[in-house]
Amino acid sequence: MERPYRQSTRLLGVLLALLGVAMVATTLARGGGPLAIGVVVGVLFTVLGLGRAYLAGGVASRSDRP
Repeated sequence: MERPYRQSTRLLGVLLALLGVAMVATTLARGGGPLAIGVVVGVLFTVLGLGRAYLAGGVASRSDRP
């Protein structure tokens, strides 16, 4: 039961990261600067999404350990 939960957590993290990249790209394409709210929030989404995906996939649970 834990495996589907972990996979869905990783998927959500990757989707959040992709959303963040899209926000940054859209903001910069529309002429926003590096401190525009779309860039700042997009970078935060990207970092948090990748962190969530990394932690969901990289940390072994107690039931997975020998």
